[in-house]
This record gives sequence, structure tokens and C-alpha cells, in this order.
Amino acid sequence: MEVFGSSGTRGVANEELTPEFVLRVAKAAGTAWGADRVGIARDTRSTGRMLADAAASGLASTGTDVDRLGIVPTPGAQRYAELEGMPVIVVTASHNPPQYNGIKLVGADGVELAVSDLEVIEETLLTESFAHAPWDETGRVRSVDGVARDYIDSLLEAVDRESIADAELTVAIDPGHGAGTLTSPEFFRKLGCRVVTVNGQPDGHFPGRDPEPVVDNLEDLGRLVRASNADVGIAHDGDGDRAIFFDEHGEYADGEATFAALAAAELSAGQTTVSAVNVSQRLVDVVDETDATLELTPIGSTNIITRIRELEADGESVPIAGEGNGGIFFPDYRLSRDGAYTAARFLELVASQPVSELVAPYDGYANVRRNLEYTSTAERDAMLDAAANHAQEADAELNTRDGYRLDYGDAWVLARPSGTEPLVRIYAEARDDARATDLAEEMYATLADAKAGN
Repeated sequence: MEVFGSSGTRGVANEELTPEFVLRVAKAAGTAWGADRVGIARDTRSTGRMLADAAASGLASTGTDVDRLGIVPTPGAQRYAELEGMPVIVVTASHNPPQYNGIKLVGADGVELAVSDLEVIEETLLTESFAHAPWDETGRVRSVDGVARDYIDSLLEAVDRESIADAELTVAIDPGHGAGTLTSPEFFRKLGCRVVTVNGQPDGHFPGRDPEPVVDNLEDLGRLVRASNADVGIAHDGDGDRAIFFDEHGEYADGEATFAALAAAELSAGQTTVSAVNVSQRLVDVVDETDATLELTPIGSTNIITRIRELEADGESVPIAGEGNGGIFFPDYRLSRDGAYTAARFLELVASQPVSELVAPYDGYANVRRNLEYTSTAERDAMLDAAANHAQEADAELNTRDGYRLDYGDAWVLARPSGTEPLVRIYAEARDDARATDLAEEMYATLADAKAGN
């Protein structure tokens, strides 16, 4: 697909992702869906209202009525779609920097669109085969209040409130100025937790930290956990569909380790979990220990969702899936990543065991991540060609499902193009930090040389 990547389409707002482009995407979606009504939600980004206005105009021009949902986490918008039986456009760039914005498309079942559905909309967009309603049949636009509040209520009904409340937990929350500022603090207070926050004001400029909840952006959360004597720290991305944790000492709990801990609590023999090609050995170990099965996909929520649906259609049980970046699915609850729900499920475990003890069995791995920017397709292709040549020469098992993953037995390294930013990403994992660093740096140097020589 040219337009829709691993999780929608994104770009620098008003440069790459312009109102004109968003209007055309909305016209294509409205045409392909043929729905009577479509919702529009957004995160807190400063360009969100402008682009949501463009999306509303595009939908209305196809004869589609529009429900404006306002600022709400993506999983809250997905709940609304499922409840109302109508598609939703979410204006969000998720974890991308503040200057970015983007579009996610959600089906009437509340699930991000599968690749096949996105391809239909993309073809409509590229061929400009838009429906045009007569002037007196254009869509009407209305504002819908209370979507965030109803989302909180639905979360409260879905988790074990009693065990969490009985534990009398103190929870430090960093919603990162994103959509989760309007829901997560209230949700955890209603669960009976004492809640303290940092970066808790909705602000589309993200003054406290960038939206991506990676360890380098979360120093304030670690300090808050220590200062407040909290039991756990929780961080979200810009649209609230991911959750990253800190332990009771204010130390970062690796997302791969917390995913493994959640998977260990969910998986049983004969069941299946789904993750991406950058999967950690931690999850592989859990799958082996529980006699479950692991399915790998290209990176990105769309690819994971597609595979979960295929497995469930074949009668497989998939109680948990996702990636170690905090984006986790509990398909029996809803086939969407939901940062608040994931955090609450983690609190159910924390109610009986400290975070540090929960993740301790999954420590002992070192992860290194590097990025290389590119400014042209030629630079990107040169780097990927270099990665391919490096892979052919390496004494390792090669997986090309998404980029080039080299598995050395004791460690692995992966190079792949980002689906949301002009980057080639490099991931490495090993039991030893020096080993992981060496693998990542070797790949980085190979790609950097190819980029410079282009």
C-alpha cells in the first residue's frame, strides 16, 4: 500500500498531511464504506481540529452524516464504533512527535481496518472515484457528548475492580498531554487507587515530553513514582492505546518484560499468541513454558489484527497478542489496543505482587534500538539493499517477513523501514548488553555507509 502503512497514514501536519489530503481520504472512506453515519475522533494535537474539520467536510460531501466525538482515546472511539455499529475516522499520529498528525480508520465493528479493506479505500483515493451527493443530500454534522465518560464506565465494568481496590494501590500516571489525560486519571481513581499525575494537562504541543512512551522520555514519571511512593507508574502515548510501566522503585519496566508477564498470566496449553518480527525472546520463553503457539507478523497493529482474525476464524484461541512497545490486545475483551485496559489488567497482577517481582523472571535480556533517517526513496532503498547484502553474508537464520531479521541463536538483530516515519529502524536483543550493542552498531554502520554513498 502506498498511503496506509502499518497503522494508518501519518505525516507532518500542513506539509505532508494537509487538510486537502485528509479531505480526500475522508471522501474515499465515505465512498467505500457507503455508511449512513461515520464518527470522527481526535487526540490533543494542535492540528487535530483543523484536520477533523476537513474529514467532516469530506464525509459530508459523499452524503454521509458525521458524529463529532471530540478528543477521546483511540480505544474509546473504537468502543463507540462497535456500540453504534458505524465506522470512525480517528485523527491521530499516536506516538509520533508533535508536528505530526495522521488518520486511523476503524470499521463498524470497532476494529482497525484489515489490509484488504484499506486497499479498497486506497484504490478509491488514488483513482479519485469519489461519491458526490447532490446539494440537498449532503451529510449533516452533529457533536456527540460524553464519549470519554462512557468509555471510562465500560472499562470499569470490564476489569476486577474489587481486587484492585482492596490492594489500595498508589498509581503514578503520565498520559503525556495526550487523549488519555481526559480518561486515565479518573478511571484509576474510580478503581479505588490513589492517583498522582505528571504531564496530565491536555496540550497538543506536548511541552512535558514527546508522545512516544520510551524510557528516555519518561524520567519525570520515574521521579514521581519515587517521590509519591507509588506502587506502579503508567505512561501512555498520544492517543492512549499503549501502556508502559515503571516499578515501585521508579525504575523502567521493559515493555517486553511486562508483555511477557501478562502473557504468562493469560496463556494456556494449546492457545496462540501473535506478535511481530521484533518479538523478544522473553515472549518466546513464555510460549514454550506454557506449551502455546507463537505466530509472527510484520510490525504494526493492522498486521497483528489481520492475523488474529484469521486464527480465530480457524477456531484458534488467542487470549493475548501485541508488541513490547505497550500495544497489547486482549481479543476476548475487544480487538483493539487499549492502554487503560492493559494497565488495569496489569494492576490486577500488581495487587498481589510488586511490579519488580512480576517482571523479574523476564529480565536478563538487553535491547538496543537505533534509527536512521532518510530524505529520499533512493536513500531508503540504498540502506535496505545494504541490509540485504549484510544478511546474506551473516552466519545467522534470516527472516524477511518484515525487513531483515538475523537470528544468531544467542541474539538477533532486525533492520526494517518504519511504516509511519521516514526512518529505517534497527533492533537488537541479546543476553549481554555488549553483544546487542555490537550487533546494532554493525548494522547501523553498514546502513549509514550505504546512505552516505548514495
